[in-house]
Amino acid sequence: MRIGIDVGGTNTDAVLMDGSAVLAEIKTSTTSDVTSGVVAALRGLAKGATFSPADIQAVMIGTTHFTNAIVEARRLAPTAVIRLGLPATKALPPMVDWPDRLRSAIGDHGYLCHGGNEFDGRVISDLRPDEIKRVADAIGAAGVRSVAISSVFSPVSADFEMQAADIVAEVLPGVHISLSHQIGRIGLLERENATIVNACLRDLADTIVDAFTSALTTVGISAPLYLSQNDGTLMDVEFTRKYPVATFASGPTNSMRGAALLSGLSDCAVVDIGGTTSDVGMLTRGFPREAATEVDIGGVRSNFRMPDVLSVGIGGGSRVRGDSDPAIGPDSVGHELTERALVFGGDTLTATDIVVAAGHADIGDASLVRHLDPRLVTGAIERIAHDVAEIVDRMRTSAEPVPVVIVGGGSVLIPDALPGFAEVHRPDHFAVANAIGAAIAQVGGEVDRIFAIGRQSRDEVLDQAKAEAVDQAVAAGARPGSVQIVEVEEVPIAYLPGNAVRVRVKAVGDLEFAATGGAR
Repeated sequence: MRIGIDVGGTNTDAVLMDGSAVLAEIKTSTTSDVTSGVVAALRGLAKGATFSPADIQAVMIGTTHFTNAIVEARRLAPTAVIRLGLPATKALPPMVDWPDRLRSAIGDHGYLCHGGNEFDGRVISDLRPDEIKRVADAIGAAGVRSVAISSVFSPVSADFEMQAADIVAEVLPGVHISLSHQIGRIGLLERENATIVNACLRDLADTIVDAFTSALTTVGISAPLYLSQNDGTLMDVEFTRKYPVATFASGPTNSMRGAALLSGLSDCAVVDIGGTTSDVGMLTRGFPREAATEVDIGGVRSNFRMPDVLSVGIGGGSRVRGDSDPAIGPDSVGHELTERALVFGGDTLTATDIVVAAGHADIGDASLVRHLDPRLVTGAIERIAHDVAEIVDRMRTSAEPVPVVIVGGGSVLIPDALPGFAEVHRPDHFAVANAIGAAIAQVGGEVDRIFAIGRQSRDEVLDQAKAEAVDQAVAAGARPGSVQIVEVEEVPIAYLPGNAVRVRVKAVGDLEFAATGGAR
């Protein structure tokens, strides 16, 4: 038995699962102090099913706290950036493309030092320990306790980053250090940006992890705690303290993974409809398709792995305007739905009112929307279906038929058919698909770097990358016999000499549980 929890900006969803069976589910309000909202969800589960805390093998939580901190530029730690690359890279200093509000929130502490490598591992310039020590002294004098270190082509050779980290740790004992080769991919500025984002969240990560742990202790659960990553896999609490950026966009990812389990489909489009927006993504072999380009995190360009998700302003709280050809959203009453929607005695016409008037949902008082013009209701239902179908169609990469799975609390907005899509599924437990996705998440490992094929054969390079990915998954807590390679990407890089090729391999396995019943 395991518990899955998804902590959103408005609601906290939780499920109790035994294998793939859902024993209980609950939806509660998210609280500002984190702990009480999770405790309320856990106690709600206890009312829905009888279980002993000792029966729980693991608790998996997905959270938006770290994403919200970046978007709002709040609760961020002052952070210093050390880039190894001189005499190269001087033209574009660290955080050159950051929004002013974020740069001000963490302080403008950027330092350029010697070091770095070429794409094939050749050294640009030697690391200068005395230079790193002087920078560390300056960082300490500024009172900064979190440091991001990036080096040119560190995914190829991470030696300089690790040497610099050792020096900084010696000068500044106890300081948080984030290394770019452990976080981002090829591409200096984007990888460096992801590392800085991670570094400024390290203090908040300690706070959030402690709050979640306290919530479990309050209800007597001693099972291991895991947090959801944005690729559909899990990380333990110590990994979360070091890499909080890995939680970004884990909410849509959890919903998509939950949709795969509930529908039995591993290749499909998933529409997750909430109170304000609808998020659309594609599942490939049971995992979300990843974005192929840089992604924007609160105005910061990053090449950190993120799911390829497209959002449209249609949700249960979306405002409806017009008559025969109504407009739906993008503005929403959000968490005020139960106060402002017509079916709850409010004065604002929302998408929820429309589906209640159409007889598609039993929410609030249906008598309060009987006066709505049938043409308005029909037109609004058709507009919602058309707009969502258009977004799904934009996410397709081929003309082949694609089944669509509708989940989320707002999925009652979508009729049983979508224009242009013959197969539409609305599975049981659709409202808590995000929590189910967290509960069933697996453990993964990934390798992404550039190889010179001339030194090894293509098969040797791929075998090496696959073996490293499997080893990473096992080290992260996957049961060895369960690990499978789920993605292999091989891209020749024509503009680099030496027959260079970029190889990315992802391996995924089931979480290993100890003989005593707890997770490893």
